[in-house]
Amino acid sequence: MAKAPVLTPQADDFPRWYQDLINKAELADNGPVRGTMVIRPYGYGLWERMQQEMDARIKDAGAANAYFPLFIPQSYLTREAEHVEGFAPELAVVTHGGGKDLEEPVVVRPTSETIINEYFSKWVQSYRDLPLLINQWANVVRWEMRPRVFLRTTEFLWQEGHTAHATYEDARDYAARIHRHVYGDFMTNVLAIDAVLGRKTAKERFAGAINTLTLESMMGDGKALQMGTSHELGQNFAKAFHTQYLSKDGEQELVWQTSWGTSTRMVGGLIMSHGDDNGLRVPPRLAPVQVVVLAIKGDDAVLAAVRETGNRLKAAGLRVQVDDRTDTPFGRRAVDWELKGVPVRVEIGPRDLENGTAMLARRIPGGKEPVAVGELAELLPKVLEEDQALLLAQSRERRESRTADVRTIAEAAEAAAAGWARIPWSDLGPEGEAELAEQGVTVRCLVAEDGSVPEADDAPGNVAIVARAY
Repeated sequence: MAKAPVLTPQADDFPRWYQDLINKAELADNGPVRGTMVIRPYGYGLWERMQQEMDARIKDAGAANAYFPLFIPQSYLTREAEHVEGFAPELAVVTHGGGKDLEEPVVVRPTSETIINEYFSKWVQSYRDLPLLINQWANVVRWEMRPRVFLRTTEFLWQEGHTAHATYEDARDYAARIHRHVYGDFMTNVLAIDAVLGRKTAKERFAGAINTLTLESMMGDGKALQMGTSHELGQNFAKAFHTQYLSKDGEQELVWQTSWGTSTRMVGGLIMSHGDDNGLRVPPRLAPVQVVVLAIKGDDAVLAAVRETGNRLKAAGLRVQVDDRTDTPFGRRAVDWELKGVPVRVEIGPRDLENGTAMLARRIPGGKEPVAVGELAELLPKVLEEDQALLLAQSRERRESRTADVRTIAEAAEAAAAGWARIPWSDLGPEGEAELAEQGVTVRCLVAEDGSVPEADDAPGNVAIVARAY
């Protein structure tokens, strides 16, 4: 009788495979309240590495980290009508505290445009205070009706940036800078996930924004996942909160604003973009553990060699973990590390010790080969870069091979059953977008004919990217 697979095969049931992998790779558990999640140490290690890489890019863009309260007076949200309307179904509202009815209900932070504007209006007095560039790492709550770990949870972790500028052009350019040089660079060069950078349609843009820039990626099953967004807020929140400054000409002017964010949804994107039937595959530049050195047997000489090899690889600048738990069978440990997607395993046993070699197992392309132990420190950085590039190439090839150019709504809906469709926006328009939505298909973004981000929804030659989405 054939041995049952560790994971449900992707081809049999992709959602089940996803849940199996989260459980078997020890990434997360469901929380006690519906829609919440407990992120386990290995899963949180992935998020920490995402934070580190993102935080460095955000600071390079000039933003500084701050923190704002979790609780927001309900009246703040009502000041910007489109914003509160957009978030009303997702709000968690606290009406009791300390055993008493609150004088004013408070909202558990769904996003922070309103409370941050309350303080921006105090902090910004003159053109000399601009631009004001703030980011915060925090948790948010949006009451989710159809929760799915990492992808859609009632509470999730994220970063949210908020900025104020003297001119529309400065705000527009900064939102685009975050979109391309922070988010786009991170997803391409660290997550190794191919992302299409585009512009949301009016129907899909953020509540209260005048423009939303998005990054859309194709997952292993052909569906789209929104990986991050950067919004031009115009002066909508500035008007509501009287966020203004004294210009060089001595006039009181409203600021122009942006907001932008990415979240733990990226962990879900990492799983669904790179995972296979054997588990997760983690890009080497992201991986908390790039190399695991495993002892096959528990004799003293092998354990000493494993620990020495681990130290030598750490000294070479690699992120290394030594697995000398020889009271657990080697096969089980190897499978566990494969499930977790560690890019490289270096396996050492008595026979390897005699030959001065180690068995090098590469998770991303697969395969094993013996390598001289003394060559590992020089070889592995090259191997890891090769594997990083391979993941990005595979992600891009999947998106390109499963995207169809179409001209009709019926063709777009059919193509979205297996992947993505590209259709001229002039052939689709808002009416066609609404028709597709009734079939569970959405316009993920608009791009120019050359693949760049268009300056307007109705720019000539705009192409709509159409897909089913998470």
